[in-house]
Amino acid sequence: MAGHSKWANIQHRKGRQDAVRSKLFSKLAKEITVAAKMGDPDPEKNPRLRLAVKTAKTQSVPKDVIDRAIKKALGGDGENYDEIRYEGYGPEGIAFIVETMTDNVNRTASNVRSIFTKSGGNLGTSGSVAFMFDRVGEISYDASVGDADTVMMAAIEAGAEDVESDEEGHWIYTADGDLAAVSDALEAELGESKESKLIWKPQNRTEVNLETAQKLMRLVEALEDDDDVQSVTANFDVPEDVAAQL
Repeated sequence: MAGHSKWANIQHRKGRQDAVRSKLFSKLAKEITVAAKMGDPDPEKNPRLRLAVKTAKTQSVPKDVIDRAIKKALGGDGENYDEIRYEGYGPEGIAFIVETMTDNVNRTASNVRSIFTKSGGNLGTSGSVAFMFDRVGEISYDASVGDADTVMMAAIEAGAEDVESDEEGHWIYTADGDLAAVSDALEAELGESKESKLIWKPQNRTEVNLETAQKLMRLVEALEDDDDVQSVTANFDVPEDVAAQL
């Protein structure tokens, strides 16, 4: 499987997450409400809700915000959201998958299409790039949790499929249906993870030069700034010497 992408780490180092924290809280709360509406409002009986609450906690979302999001679902309050996946190509033919939750499909489709066009890319049809990605669970830990061998052994015993480690942390991959069970087993062995979520994992990644990296990062950030966009995944990577110039 392709190595862990470095561009997400670059965003964190640049303080990108801090700059959009309130927007991030809103998106995480939306996921909690949708998960609670679709299943049991008790996180212990609803794997999707349990993961949503866990992700919110790791991102320091206040408990009252989490509780309000669940109560919204219980009370039948708030909008009904459609989950729509968009696929397209960015500069230099880099493949993108954009997951959204929206109460207005026409608005979201128009916004996503416009962002791709302005960034020198184009929106494709459903299935046009998904075949280049695998749907998997991803569990991440800080490097301080242990060395690569320790994490690898714990992951194998927990039922994970793959592990990638570097100086910045560990990323453990599972079959999409096994994420909750593997996450629970790992927490019993390694402690609480930094994040557990379902992702679209590129089967291969294309390394890009500085100019292309800058264009692609602008596209990623423009998409993430849209209130309806929940996640953005692309099959590019940034070499260390290029990352140093970003």
